[in-house]
Amino acid sequence: MTRTNIPGTSPFEPIIGFSRAVRIGNTVHVSGTGPVGAEELSPAEQTRTVLKLIETALTSAGATFENVYRTRMFLARAEDWEEIGRAHGEVFGTIRPASTMVVAALLNPKWRVEIEAEALIP
Repeated sequence: MTRTNIPGTSPFEPIIGFSRAVRIGNTVHVSGTGPVGAEELSPAEQTRTVLKLIETALTSAGATFENVYRTRMFLARAEDWEEIGRAHGEVFGTIRPASTMVVAALLNPKWRVEIEAEALIP
């Protein structure tokens, strides 16, 4: 199968050694994506920012949100779950991928959310 690395805009990609997304065959794996540039916004706005970054990666890989079958949301604070969940639902409310929310320490202490996604292109 063919592997295609999809770069993002993070200056850390070559330092850490990661791609924003990787497409192997018809499967797209989107790396954990934080709200870069939106650190001072609400958890919902941070989530919307993350989802726009994920959408860009999916598009570059030839996929759409409709192809997403799995998301993982990492929350810095458990009390943000509903606000982040509602913003996630604005995109995925009818698509309804398998999803998980986990409370975890995030790379940037101002981030309230980081999201991973997996998609399968028919």
